[in-house]
Amino acid sequence: MTTRTRIARLRTLALTGITTTGAAAVALTLMPANAQAAEATQVPASSVVKASSHDGSANNLDGWIKQSLQIMKAKGIPGSYEGLKRNIMRESGGNPSAQNNWDVNAKQGTPSKGLLQVIDPTFNTYHVAGTAKSVTDPVANITAAANYAAHRYGSIDNVNSAY
Repeated sequence: MTTRTRIARLRTLALTGITTTGAAAVALTLMPANAQAAEATQVPASSVVKASSHDGSANNLDGWIKQSLQIMKAKGIPGSYEGLKRNIMRESGGNPSAQNNWDVNAKQGTPSKGLLQVIDPTFNTYHVAGTAKSVTDPVANITAAANYAAHRYGSIDNVNSAY
């Protein structure tokens, strides 16, 4: 077997592994070995996906984004479903209990939390009235982060990396 053949097989195996394990596993693999980004208590998928909220919208990522978008629209905060979801998947993999315990914020005692990895001072400053006063509440987290991004970058849609 030639070196080129081995490399081609390794690439195929790597791509197959990425496809079968998902983007979240790839994101974690690309982090420094000592990093524990977005650590979280494991939340069973069945408890997140099948529940319903009080207003009839789904109590899952799709529902939280849609609820946030309604609030954002009412408050004049720009952003799209696609921009929110892209940033959520990068920041927390869609886990509302995610907490970063390794970056500079965590080392200073204010770990990033929730779907869009917001620190408490940022959440408190950009909290949107009508949402829960909890940084880990999915709708409050998304809406506060979008409000922050609107003030800093013009819209969450303009954020393409950690913010």
